[in-house]
Parts: sequence; C-alpha cells; structure tokens
Amino acid sequence: MATFHHHHHYNHQHHHHPPSTDLRRLFHRLTIASSLSILCFSLVYFFTGCCESELTENSEIRSPTSEFLVSGAGWPYERNGTSVTKESVTAAGESAFGSDHSGLEANSSGKEWTATRRLPQALIIGVKKGGTRALLEFLRLHPDIRALGSEPHFFDRHYARGLDWYRSMMPKALDGQIVMEKTPRYFVTVETPARVHAMSKDVKLIVVVRDPVTRAISDYTQIISKTPNIPAFESLAFKNRSTGQIDSLWSPLWIGLYAQHMERWLAWFPRNQIHLVSGERLISDPAGELGKVQDFLGLQRIVTDKHFYFNKTKGFPCLKKPEGSSKPHCLGKTKGRTHASINPEVIQRLRDFYKPHNQRFYQMAGQDFGWQ
Repeated sequence: MATFHHHHHYNHQHHHHPPSTDLRRLFHRLTIASSLSILCFSLVYFFTGCCESELTENSEIRSPTSEFLVSGAGWPYERNGTSVTKESVTAAGESAFGSDHSGLEANSSGKEWTATRRLPQALIIGVKKGGTRALLEFLRLHPDIRALGSEPHFFDRHYARGLDWYRSMMPKALDGQIVMEKTPRYFVTVETPARVHAMSKDVKLIVVVRDPVTRAISDYTQIISKTPNIPAFESLAFKNRSTGQIDSLWSPLWIGLYAQHMERWLAWFPRNQIHLVSGERLISDPAGELGKVQDFLGLQRIVTDKHFYFNKTKGFPCLKKPEGSSKPHCLGKTKGRTHASINPEVIQRLRDFYKPHNQRFYQMAGQDFGWQ
C-alpha cells in the first residue's frame, strides 16, 4: 500500500512539474516575444526608413511647390529650402531606391516623382572674373534650376574620364528642371566647343563678359593673392615696355580677346544658342540681367528684383534670402575686392589694344557693351 501511495505521489508530482512542458512553454513565450520584437522593429525600420528616404530624396528635389507633405505622416517639409549636394544624400535615401535607380517614390497622392542625374542642358562657359559665380548663385534661386556648386572642368581637364563620370557629378533633377554647371575656362579652351557639341548639339551656353581691361586687372589681383611674388602687372602685360608692344598671350590679356574665342564657339553652335550676359549690368541691374537669362533658358521669370539688395560696402548686389537660409548672403571675400592699382598710362595702352577686338566682338554679339 505504501509503495502504491508513493507511486501515486510520484505521479502527482510528475503531473505538476513536467520539465519538458516548462521548457516548451518557455520556448513558446520566447518565440512569441522575439517574433513581436522583430515585427515591431521591422515596422519602426520600415516607417523611419520610408520617411527618411522620402525626406532625403526630396531635399535633393527643388520644385515650385514649397510645402510637401510626407506620405501619411503629415509633416510639412520645405522642399525648396535646401541646397543638398549629392554627397549629403544619406545612405537610407540612396539604398531605399538603389543608388543607380532614378529614385522612384510615391507621395500622398500616389504620383511618382523621378529625380535622376542627367547631363547638363545649360552651361556657363565663361569668362573668368566676369561674374560667373554671382550669376550661378543668383540662378540657383530658381526652383527649376539644379546647378552644380563646384566647377567640374570636365571639357577642359577631365574629358578622359568620360560622360558617365560627368553625369555622376550632377545634382539630381526632376523632369522639367534644368541641370547646369559653370566652368569659365571652357570659353577659352580650344578643344571645348567640339567636345560640348559631341555631348549635346542643343545645349544652351551662357557667357558673362566684362570690360577686358578691368577683367585683366581683376584676374591679376586674384593671381597676386595666390602667388604674392609675381612681377608687376606692367612688366607682364608688355613684351617690350619701350615700344609698348603688348603680350596678348599673357593669360589675363588673352582671355579678354572675346571675338577670337567666340569665333570658335560659333563654328559649332548657332548664335541663338549662346547668351551673353553683361558683367557690368549683372552688378548694376542683377534682376534685369537675370530676367533675360531666365527667358533664354525658357523659364518663368521667378528670380526678380525682390531677391536682391545692394551692399554699399562691397559695391555688389547681395541676395536677400538665398536657398536654405533665412539670412542675407553676399558673395565671398574674394568677390568685389579692391583691384591692384595700375598706372593710368598702361590702362590707356590696353584700351587702345582692345578697341578693334571689342568692335569685332560687338558685331558678333549683335550688341554694344559700351566698354571704354
């Protein structure tokens, strides 16, 4: 009887604490917990990933709409207020769509935005010290312009890298936006017109020109700031000081032979594909010059005089509110700096030297820039 009771007790115990059931239950709980945590994590990752990629893509995209609701989340996000370069697109933004893909995404209305890297449809090809940086910064205020901030020097220095490399340098743009870059050296480089034409025979070309004498002095001023020990302007400008023979091959003077350079471009492109901007008027009437450039690019005149104010100290127009900032913005210290002082007699010699070249250029341009 005792043995039976003992056996019964054992069974009773066995009923209450079977180790395998406990393990199974524990394992079951763990499985549920881990599944739930994976599910939660996935949801969080999915939502943040989505929003983040949408934000990053959109920070690259500037379109006329200034407010954009991120799908489902209802966050107002200012799309136009940033000038994000391609380097700062986060990994999430790139990986969500694959860096090689065109960045397809859907917004709340289900409409797809496609931002892609394209070859430029417009180039600011010159001239150095003419006002190309100012023009580029002013144009970047336009929501339909996507411009590369740095000078890629593709057609003059890096042509061997190929068009795919060049395209990869460009900012992403939507259909209808104009992609552009500026490299002032293009205007004077002999091989460039043919190379640009090989990329696109329809590309729009913009040249900012300025009185070649003041341009040369500005150029020389920049050279001294970088290499202080170079000879005086006069000794570089003349082959022979006593005969007054000018060294037209000295880069600061050679760049100002606009007619000579323009001729090379006109051998490849029709005159109506080249727009000339007056560097002087870009300072005295920025909105007027910008209006003509926007017309030339086939864009609505969005950048107007309300974007500028004149800075008396610099003697330069500044932007009231550049993209991505609420503060006014003037161009850097190197812009509008005081020129090296040059002997007035030398200046007169240079004016005489440039006169026939300027006249020839005015005829090609179909306009008189009124240089002395």
